[in-house]
Amino acid sequence: MERHQKILDQLKTEKHIKVATLCERLNVSAVTIRKDLKLLEDKGLLFRTHGGASLENPYINERDITEKAAISATEKSLIADMAATRIQENDSIIIASGTTVQQLAKVIVPKGKLNIITSSLQVTIELLNHRDIDIIQLGGNIRHRSASVTGHYAEHILNHISSNQLFMGVDGIDLDFGCTTTNIEEAILNQKMMQAAQKTIILADSSKFGKRSLAKICNLDEIDEIITDKDLSENLADRIQELGIKLTLV
Repeated sequence: MERHQKILDQLKTEKHIKVATLCERLNVSAVTIRKDLKLLEDKGLLFRTHGGASLENPYINERDITEKAAISATEKSLIADMAATRIQENDSIIIASGTTVQQLAKVIVPKGKLNIITSSLQVTIELLNHRDIDIIQLGGNIRHRSASVTGHYAEHILNHISSNQLFMGVDGIDLDFGCTTTNIEEAILNQKMMQAAQKTIILADSSKFGKRSLAKICNLDEIDEIITDKDLSENLADRIQELGIKLTLV
């Protein structure tokens, strides 16, 4: 059916699309669109999501950090380079876990004395050779897949810390549901990090948009800036900026 092909074509461009958007563009009712989406999902051509559809399974399985590092590697490098320009002289920042923020750690050139608090073992390893960086490694339960820590010990330390900026990676960004990750304990720790920081900057390549993972970290309006790549659809970019979030494309 021609309408089905139009739905798939638009999904290829935008990665995730809402029922209301399809109704407007295809001039049919929501009931019709939902029936179309169910038929296409039954054929294995898309995944239905809350209020829309995606070409990729929105409930992402947790991957090993070495596997994730190879995904969108060029985009992550560009995002990290841009994120590094946000670090100020004599700054105090928090770096969460994930392959994109690990890439950030590789390109940091400290201006003056830099304080970094991190849950990521890989980030700490990358920063060890910088004598001008004071590192606070959060302690707790080691997550082997992400080479990072979670738990009450890490949360307790964050209760006694105030920093300027948090650089955080996520596994999914859904404009309605918010930012998510695959692990509940990691989501809780990320929430603590946000409370300890004056500003939260999300580093995420465009493949993360239109996805929901298991554990919610925050609503989108709690984010100050998102740095992503230029493959983000114009529609999604417009909607993010309408929320008052600074959006940087690299």
